[in-house]
Amino acid sequence: MSWIFEPWPWYISGPLIAFIMFLLIMVGKNFGMSDNLRTICAICGASNKADFFKFDWNAQKWNLVVIFGAAIGGFIGAQFLTTDSAVAISSSSIDALNTLGFTSAGNAYLPTELYEIDSLLNIKTILILAIGGLLVGFGTRYAGGCTSGHAISGLSDLQLPSLIAVVGFFIGGLVMIHGIFPLLF
Repeated sequence: MSWIFEPWPWYISGPLIAFIMFLLIMVGKNFGMSDNLRTICAICGASNKADFFKFDWNAQKWNLVVIFGAAIGGFIGAQFLTTDSAVAISSSSIDALNTLGFTSAGNAYLPTELYEIDSLLNIKTILILAIGGLLVGFGTRYAGGCTSGHAISGLSDLQLPSLIAVVGFFIGGLVMIHGIFPLLF
């Protein structure tokens, strides 16, 4: 039973993801988290304010299972299947993050310097999170989907735009972590 409390290896989780993607492709469905946000906004009446939300959201209700599954699965994993709340990262990454002021690196799941309730009193943290959220939202809309939709569903469906988007996501992540992030902290 100890295998439940350890991260599943790629050779188990990868084929499971591939199997789910195969099933979705066979029934003509696409997977992606950003589609869920659009569906929820449409259900809540956003179609009265913006044309982007005017679509047949009833056809997308099935995808809301992804959000509920992620939330429930995350809760179950964090509360019952996790032996340690810290993310296992290399000692060199911990040292690099410590030099940037993240003393919680290697000891907490998320950097407490950004995500503790006390950090919300810091205007710099609020600005970083707000601007980052806006950029992620803009990028998701501009790319026509999120990382999960393009990297899992789009690449499984052999879509060239998804390949271009995934390459862009990786380049953007590398520029952020090696170029912009050290300037902010």
